[in-house]
Amino acid sequence: MPEGPAPVDWLGAALDCAACRFRARLDLGQCGLGWACVHDRYAKRIERFFLLNADLADECLSHPYFETRMNAARVASVFRLPRLLTDLDAGVRAMAVLRLPPKHAERKIHDPDRRVRIAVAHRLPRDQLLPMTRDEDSYVRSIVARRAEPGMLPVMLGDADPEIRRIVARRIGPDWLDRFRADPDPLVRREAALRRPALFVADDDMRVRHTVAEQGGTEDVAALLDDPEDIIRETAAARLAQLKEGA
Repeated sequence: MPEGPAPVDWLGAALDCAACRFRARLDLGQCGLGWACVHDRYAKRIERFFLLNADLADECLSHPYFETRMNAARVASVFRLPRLLTDLDAGVRAMAVLRLPPKHAERKIHDPDRRVRIAVAHRLPRDQLLPMTRDEDSYVRSIVARRAEPGMLPVMLGDADPEIRRIVARRIGPDWLDRFRADPDPLVRREAALRRPALFVADDDMRVRHTVAEQGGTEDVAALLDDPEDIIRETAAARLAQLKEGA
């Protein structure tokens, strides 16, 4: 059943099923005007066409419309995809990166479009992500911070984005967590305090000290029993009682 905008091609011209080279698929119920069409401008109809006719994808990788090339690349033979790494459209290049073996992703580390570099960050082997720790886009770097080997993360300790430093604090080797005591963002310090509470007993921010009160060992928690904040003293007392019970 037709849905979405009026069926027109990528240039806005009317569609003519009779003139389509894939006309035989209409008789088989595998395409239809306003429903599933390789020539339609509406991306959902193009996607549906290739879901029903994946065997035609290889023939459509040079189509002038980028949505058609991108959707064809989703299901085309991987042997046909390397040339799409230089496609004019970033979405097509990204799709090729996501489907090709990881060795091809390295070629696109410095692609000018973040969509492609996001795909690269997902596809590169974890031990090859070092060059991307300095990517200009924070979302690319966040993927790297989540995927990279922990031993690679010290180079991201000073990342400009506090959210990335929080990811690093969750994953970096414990011996590096003392570096976060001077971090300007209390939420970053809080992440580090979850793993090594003793380092943050005297932190200036009550949210960080509260984390220590919740997670710390006996000595750490005892040091917070005289904290100026009521909630921290109460939490520390409850934690201390819990630790004594479990002793």
